[in-house]
Amino acid sequence: MESPAPAPRLVNVHQAKTQLSRLIDAAHAGETIVLAKAGKPWARLMPLEQPAPQRLPGRLRRQGPLAQPNALLEPMEPGELAAWEGSPLIPVAGLT
Repeated sequence: MESPAPAPRLVNVHQAKTQLSRLIDAAHAGETIVLAKAGKPWARLMPLEQPAPQRLPGRLRRQGPLAQPNALLEPMEPGELAAWEGSPLIPVAGLT
């Protein structure tokens, strides 16, 4: 389960004028900034492209150890092996 996106930062237009360069850098880094006039949301400053997802090593650790870790080392059933070998996810040798 992914963590929810952080709430956008609300910045008044007057403050944004003096900090535009920093706000653009923050938006480019993935942050969404809402520009406000008189405290009311007016416009949104956000990155053009979504940033690449960050890899979080060990994120499954909190789910505890596997119930049957040795099951990962057991050979596959013939039908399951055929499904893996016919999968488009596995590149065919010589075509890469």
